[in-house]
Amino acid sequence: MRHTSVSTILAVGLGLAAVSGVTAAEPTLPIRWWLSSLDGKFQLAKQPALAWTDALKADSPAVVRVDDTIAFQTLLGMGSSLESSTCWNLARLVPAERAQVMERLVNPTTGIGMNLMRLCIGTSDFTGDPWYSYDDLPAGETDPELNHFSIDRDRREILPAIKLAQQKNPELLFFASPWSPPGWMKSTGTMIGGQLLPQHAAAYAEYFVRFIRAYAAEGIPIYAVTIQNEPGVDRAQEKDPKWHYPSCRWTGEQERDFIRAHLGPAFRRHGLKTLIWCYDHNYNVVGSGDDAGIAYPRTILADPRAAAFVNGVGFHGYVGGPDGMSVLHREFPTVPIYFTEGSVFGINGAVDLIDRLRNWAASYNGWVTMLDDHGKPNNGPFAASRTMVMLNPKTLKPSYHFEYFMCGQFMKFVQRGARRIESTAGDKAFANVAFRNPDGTIVLIVANTTAQRKRFAIAWRNHNLVTGQEPKSVATFLWTEK
Repeated sequence: MRHTSVSTILAVGLGLAAVSGVTAAEPTLPIRWWLSSLDGKFQLAKQPALAWTDALKADSPAVVRVDDTIAFQTLLGMGSSLESSTCWNLARLVPAERAQVMERLVNPTTGIGMNLMRLCIGTSDFTGDPWYSYDDLPAGETDPELNHFSIDRDRREILPAIKLAQQKNPELLFFASPWSPPGWMKSTGTMIGGQLLPQHAAAYAEYFVRFIRAYAAEGIPIYAVTIQNEPGVDRAQEKDPKWHYPSCRWTGEQERDFIRAHLGPAFRRHGLKTLIWCYDHNYNVVGSGDDAGIAYPRTILADPRAAAFVNGVGFHGYVGGPDGMSVLHREFPTVPIYFTEGSVFGINGAVDLIDRLRNWAASYNGWVTMLDDHGKPNNGPFAASRTMVMLNPKTLKPSYHFEYFMCGQFMKFVQRGARRIESTAGDKAFANVAFRNPDGTIVLIVANTTAQRKRFAIAWRNHNLVTGQEPKSVATFLWTEK
């Protein structure tokens, strides 16, 4: 568990704001805060400290009230992904530049402190290589004993990137998701679409075990796995071949039975501590076609024998609203909810992230950390949006965009083990979320999406203050409860 102190020194040369502790020189100015603006004027920039007052005046502006006596979910972590495309671009950098980029991503002191990263079990759609699993065979052949299992394809760029990330942040946790089982296990005979054949369910459970053990042998513990990335997707059904990328169709009933009869018992039999998160798809409440929405994890969690092996539910943010996570939480309040895929962009992205956290997400992971300026490599069909770090393919120099600093306003200050606490609900124009860190500090993150400077008040216990925030900006306020 990372209970990182917020006392640090200036990260000279990395372009990051210092997170300096309260000193004897600031006894009456206990509220520290940092700001990032869409126009780039402020980039995790530390602002002059603020002081509490005893009471608000009658003409005080809108008030954000923070109540740390009411607590919600406990945060596991926040981060992005170390999938093939990101790792390939990192490998293009000279070693010193590569180390600095990784430090800026995951180091809690000199970077933005990502502490939870998503990995891929085999290929995803974001790669420059041909699709692959860890047990590929010629058409017509099978390998139920997994004699050909190997993670060697990951040794070129992926494993080195993960190990570098571990060096820069030893407290980093990893969860992993497959886009498809090996083709010989499936109804299509390929990694494109289809379904897992029932006769290979036991072998597929052992495939997960082999992956976890192989990564552990490399010094990379896998904290959790999901069974299938976006299980409602079967790209073999698409007529246009551009949509033919690794996928596998599961129903909630099929995943329930696989967890109950195969994966859970396999983990128990082999003494694995890796957790199982089910679902890993959209948070829509109402299903549509092959997209079952939250009815899918409901089917799994409603079965006591399957639910006994499940330690969380993974969500993506492409269909529906984040309140779908709250709907599921009300039905299964003891099951953690994790936001496993969905990047946030621009100033409205800060509101999206706040909404996910306010709807019981105990984690946040963006998707794809670093592409080049042409959105490459990307063999998949989805046109790539700008990532938080981009690589100039000619100069091989990285650039850091607003999304990097905006995510830092959350990741750098909210510690693993923080509890979300009550704060006044905002709206799309002016939103906030608050946490109490394990070290006793209170964190309030505020997003102002309007084109005007926003004047507002913060009220906490018997303390108050009035402050202002720049247009289209994200601010993080930090103070201690002691």
